[in-house]
Amino acid sequence: MRRSRALGSFVPGDTLAHRLDARVKVLCLLVASVASFATGSPAGLAVVAAGLAAALAASGTSPLRVLLALRPALLVLGFSLLANTVVLVGQPGVSTSGFLRTSLAIARIVLVVGFALVFSATTMPPAIADALASLLGPLSRLGVPVGGISTMASIALRFIPLTAEEVLRIRSAQRARGARPDEGGALRRVASWGQVLVPLVVLLFRRADELGRAMEDRCYTGEQTSLAGPLAARDWLMLALTAAWTALAVLL
Repeated sequence: MRRSRALGSFVPGDTLAHRLDARVKVLCLLVASVASFATGSPAGLAVVAAGLAAALAASGTSPLRVLLALRPALLVLGFSLLANTVVLVGQPGVSTSGFLRTSLAIARIVLVVGFALVFSATTMPPAIADALASLLGPLSRLGVPVGGISTMASIALRFIPLTAEEVLRIRSAQRARGARPDEGGALRRVASWGQVLVPLVVLLFRRADELGRAMEDRCYTGEQTSLAGPLAARDWLMLALTAAWTALAVLL
C-alpha cells in the first residue's frame, strides 16, 4: 500500500511554483503572511484568498491538504468561535459582531497555513537554507550568524515531516498490538496521546543526537556560502505581481 506523503514535506513536481527561485518564494511567503493580517475588510481577505487559490493551482497542491493541516487545531478554532459568538454574561444571546470577528481571524489563519503549505511543498529544505543565507547575507557584517540561522531553519523544516511520519509509525505499531487510540470518548482519545508523545520525544532526541554527531564529524562550523545565482525574468515578474496583489489587498 502506498503511504500518503506527510504534511509539510516537499512534493516533487515541475509546476510554476517549483521552478521559481527559493529566494522569491521566501519573500512571497512573508509578504502573503503580512497581507493576510494587514487587510482589515472582507473584500481584502477575498483578494488574499484569490491569491491563495492561484498559488494552489500554480503548485498543484490540493485544497484538501490545507484542511488536513488545520485538523489538529479544529477543536481550538471551534471553541474560539463558540466562545466569541455565545454571550453568557450579562444579557445572554448571540453576538453577531463576535462571530464575524472570530470568523475573520480564523480565515486569516487558514490563509497563512495555505501559503505555508504551498511553500513547503514546492521548496526543498537545502534550497530554503541557501535562500535564507542569501537574503540574510548583509546581516553577517553585523555579526549575525547567518549560516547557523539558515541551517537551523532548514533542519526545523526537515523535522516537521519526520515528526509526522514518526507519529504515524508509533500509532500503527500500537494498533498492531491491539490498542485502539481512535475509539472511545474524547477524554480517552486525549489520554491515548500520552502513549504516543513519550516514544515520540525519545525518538526525536535520538535523531537530534545522531544529527549533531554527524555535523560534528563533518567539522560543521556554522558557516554557509550561498550558491544562489541571479534571478530569472519569471522571478522578477512574480515579485512584481505579489507586490501589486498585496497593495490591492491592503488598500481594500
